[in-house]
This record gives sequence, structure tokens and C-alpha cells, in this order.
Amino acid sequence: MIDQLSRNPFGKLVWISPDGETFECVQPVRAFPIQSPEDGIALVSTKGHELVWIDHLCEVPEPAQTLIREELATREFMPVIHDIISVTSFSTPCTWHVRTDRGQTEFVLRGDEDIRRIGVQHALLVEDAHGIQFLIRDWLALNTSSRKILDRFL
Repeated sequence: MIDQLSRNPFGKLVWISPDGETFECVQPVRAFPIQSPEDGIALVSTKGHELVWIDHLCEVPEPAQTLIREELATREFMPVIHDIISVTSFSTPCTWHVRTDRGQTEFVLRGDEDIRRIGVQHALLVEDAHGIQFLIRDWLALNTSSRKILDRFL
């Protein structure tokens, strides 16, 4: 059903339904982007209507699976923090120097309330002063120095 997915000359996703109807500029949307990023994905039309529901992305045949992953990567920007290198202060606002899955960066943490526990066990969402969200998948899996810094803010 999902194997009729391709890109048009402008790089937008095009889906052809089983009855032959063509939908231009479809967008994949995750139902649970943090808890289950590979499960529960909808292909949505430009009008916001769900066209296809995908229970498990791994069950989608190639090359459609790769196209969906590429499109999701361009839409979603949530760097994952691997290490907290340093902080300028243990009071807020302060600047955090971190290593993420997208490289090293720094951001300003406005307040302790900008670090939130989320549904996944031991996962945290850290929001910087510009509203960019950083994910810590498991704060207990961070190295010792990163956990010590984080403990001061939790």
C-alpha cells in the first residue's frame, strides 16, 4: 500500500493510493516522536488529512522506508545530548556547552523549569532560550561528570 511513494522533481513526496489517486506534497508525521519514533506514523495530505497509517516503519518496503526517514529528518530538529561538557553557572540563566548527535554546541538555559521529565523512563527534554528542544534519552546513561552537572538542575 505504501510502496507507491516517490519524490517529484521538486523533492516533495508523492503518494499514489491503491485506487490510483495521486497526492502531491504528502508529509510523514510521527504520533509519538519521543516514546516510539519508529511506530505510529501517518502520511498526511497538504490539507492535513491522514492518508495512510503506518504501524511500524520497519515493515514499510524500501525505498519508501528510506524516503519517509529522510523526510522526517528534514522536518524534525531535536538534537540528542550525549554529554554535558560544562555550564557557566549552577544558577539560571546559564550557558550549557554540550556534545550532541549533531556536534558540539552551546545554548542558554533560562530556568530549571526548562528541563522537563518526559514519558519515557529517565528521558529529559531541555529547552533553550530560543525554544529549541534538546533530548536526553536516558540521563542515567550519561557519563559521571554530565550526571553531576545535571543533578544540580533536577
